[in-house]
Amino acid sequence: MWNSGPVKTSLSIPGWPLPSGNIKWQMEELEQGLLMQPWAWLQLAENSLLAKACITKQGYALLVSDLQQVWHEQVDTSVVSQRAKELNKRLTAPPAAFLCHLDDLLRPLLKATACPGKATFSCERVAEALTLRVRSELSGLPFYWNFHCILASPSLVSQHLIRPLMGMSLALQCQVRELATLLHMKDLEIQDYQESGATLSRDRLKTEPFEENSFMEQFMVEKLPEACSVGDGRPFVMNLQSLYMAVARQEIQVGQKHQGTGAPQTSSSAPSQGTDSQLLNQPEEPVSLAPSLPEPEKEPTVPSSPVQRPQLLKVKRKKPRGLFS
Repeated sequence: MWNSGPVKTSLSIPGWPLPSGNIKWQMEELEQGLLMQPWAWLQLAENSLLAKACITKQGYALLVSDLQQVWHEQVDTSVVSQRAKELNKRLTAPPAAFLCHLDDLLRPLLKATACPGKATFSCERVAEALTLRVRSELSGLPFYWNFHCILASPSLVSQHLIRPLMGMSLALQCQVRELATLLHMKDLEIQDYQESGATLSRDRLKTEPFEENSFMEQFMVEKLPEACSVGDGRPFVMNLQSLYMAVARQEIQVGQKHQGTGAPQTSSSAPSQGTDSQLLNQPEEPVSLAPSLPEPEKEPTVPSSPVQRPQLLKVKRKKPRGLFS
């Protein structure tokens, strides 16, 4: 007789093999992976959202915002396994297989490309929680998943939005100053050409000398209202994600140095980092130079052949001449 009950399908998904050896990612590494992800703009029915996600074999982390609130969920393999059993009773697979499928579904969504398998996404807000629902197919069977996001903590909002946005503002301000300096140098170069008798072959290329104060005043009046129009967050996602990730990467490097996770790592990464690296290197320089200063003074006191002593005296006479020349 045929069994009319539900049939369980066991899955073994290629392309996402289980990790070999005893390598395990900690949740802190998942948090860093989420910080390094760019923001994506989502349009789900009437909801416009910003989202970012990081999925590994050990779990996933998801961050969603509507520019009014920020929601977050971070789970490990045990939660993935339990939720998969509750939502997909006909599917049996290791947590890494479900995580692989979720990654295949979310990646195209976050990159604004077509979703495989005609997956559908919807979101629902209940009180202070947000649920992102996914419907798809896996191995010919229906696949369901719910991301249960709660309000993100203030520290998480600061880590992913406030501090990176402040860092981006400072970086853009520094960039404006560099460009203003470059324009002043270009004006001096043009002035030198003009004083040498050079003329423009086309009058339409003529420009006025750059005045930074008048430019900023004009920008504030004419360009600022349009430039700072946040809207639904899409301009931020489309134009500034490379800078966002660069600032986030710098934040991670500074955090690793403050934690003091290893002196060799901080010294090796110091040349490629900013002001904090230079401050760390300052006490090292006098330490390395101090032993080298007294060495030439000790050498004349060591007994040596009569031929070597006049040579050392000559070297001492040449050093003052080199310094004053």
